Amino acid sequence: MKIVSRNEELLRDALSCIPQPSSRTSLASCNKLIRFEDISAAAFKIQCGVQKTPCMYSRLSKQYGMDIYLKKEFLQYTGSVKERGVLYLLMSLPQDQQRKGVIVASDSNFSMAVAYHASELRIPVFVILSSSTAPARLKTCREYGAMVISYGTSAKDSQLHARRLAQENGYLYLEEEDSAVYLSGLGTVGLEMYEQVPKLDAVIFPAGGHCGLLAGSAAALKHLNPHISVIGVESESFPVLQQSLKAGHPTEDQACNNHHFYGDVSGVCFGSNSLQLTGKLVDKVVAVREEDILISVLRLLEYERATVDAEGAIGLAALVAGKLPELKGKRVAVVICSGNLELHLLQQCIARALTLDNRVCRFSLVISDCPGDMSKLLEVLAREEARVLDIKQERTFVTSELFTVEVICTVETRDKIHTAQLRNALLERYPRTAWTER
Repeated sequence: MKIVSRNEELLRDALSCIPQPSSRTSLASCNKLIRFEDISAAAFKIQCGVQKTPCMYSRLSKQYGMDIYLKKEFLQYTGSVKERGVLYLLMSLPQDQQRKGVIVASDSNFSMAVAYHASELRIPVFVILSSSTAPARLKTCREYGAMVISYGTSAKDSQLHARRLAQENGYLYLEEEDSAVYLSGLGTVGLEMYEQVPKLDAVIFPAGGHCGLLAGSAAALKHLNPHISVIGVESESFPVLQQSLKAGHPTEDQACNNHHFYGDVSGVCFGSNSLQLTGKLVDKVVAVREEDILISVLRLLEYERATVDAEGAIGLAALVAGKLPELKGKRVAVVICSGNLELHLLQQCIARALTLDNRVCRFSLVISDCPGDMSKLLEVLAREEARVLDIKQERTFVTSELFTVEVICTVETRDKIHTAQLRNALLERYPRTAWTER
């Protein structure tokens, strides 16, 4: 049954007469209208291949003064929402192309989803990765069943090699794009959230350059209920989407950070279709600081036992930073779309987030180099219930009076209030205490 509404007309307006960039993938983007029934068809077709992830009420709700529901897309097999678009894309390929195979050339969530689902569909799949790729990503792609080839020292080298192999062997070179098929697959997230949480007031999505999830899900949500507010969140360091919306065409932010922590959040805007849909259907796009993203990672780990990366945490970061005060008292769903934080980054992120959250602090003071003075300092810390993480004593390079020792101490506290209480107690007994500012 064909469903026609005003929102479908908006979609038609958004996707009409949009030029497609020739430099993008060999799978041509289609200007076809993204209709609600396209997203419904995608949901039906991929239902046996991806998880219908829970959208659960969060304990963070009381802390931020609203009913927060978390759509846990990081529970997908590859840890990313990209599986939805990728699976629908692969299932939509002609049979002769499925027999020949596909090839990708990045260590992104998109490539890992292609590696897994192509293998599951018995489609030959090749992943070309540069020597700078983290060994864990290379191992993961192999475990998913892909033929992994290491080539070149940069992403550009591996991409050029993949294109050459595709041309010579008849493989389909896949690069994340915004074709109607891919966006329809991603849009199934919005469809599920509408079914899982009644009477939604707002839904928050990650944005950044790769805004296909935001655009596709907005198409579904706005068709089902035009009054639901759809909000995108990106990083202040590289507000690619906001710049592109202002310019009216995809732009590349020269300040994009290539650090692995950010992943797709810092990518370039990859398509006019997504950009136009976002401009028509998304109510608001906000930017958050890196500090807010790290604290959001910490909150999700503590309250939800969820280990997520920047892309997964950035939606909640808008609430952490107080960027959306109009949502107080409302029913809000947040998409936690990715959980592929590399292990070597996890410890760094937690340590930095605890410092930013005023729960790990460092101070230095000078005391007499007598046996009893150190125990008195430890008594003060114990009385204030501060947990000592590290303590060092410096005798040689102390510039104060003779026979003194400089003590540098790192402690853990409960929160900002507890930290202030500890600071006052130390200053009362040791007036020259120097506090290391974060």
